[in-house]
Amino acid sequence: MRIRKEDKWKVAFSTPDSVFEPIVMFFGLANWLVTFQIMMNDLLRNIIEVGDVVVFIDSVMVEMEIEKEYNNIVEEVLRRMAENNLFVKPEKCVWKVREVGFLEVVIGPDEIKMEKEKV
Repeated sequence: MRIRKEDKWKVAFSTPDSVFEPIVMFFGLANWLVTFQIMMNDLLRNIIEVGDVVVFIDSVMVEMEIEKEYNNIVEEVLRRMAENNLFVKPEKCVWKVREVGFLEVVIGPDEIKMEKEKV
């Protein structure tokens, strides 16, 4: 995640030779999860507000009954992410399923239930 120019001073540190101002966020920084969540909310805000997308940090879930609309929303989410140098790992994605595991529950068309391993 790229650090805004005006915020670089917050993470700058001195070395014997100069001052180091990183341009990307270190994963060891405090509050990086919150920062990433805020960035994802801003990036997808209008789609989230309509209720078609749910985002929890690096998990993005698209819910849609009509396949064509689903495809359009997924393309829009992927386009916005790519424009911001964010990418998905295809092996971690599931597409066009009726149930999906999300935050230790299984979300389906008519119910939300605990994962079987948790019961």
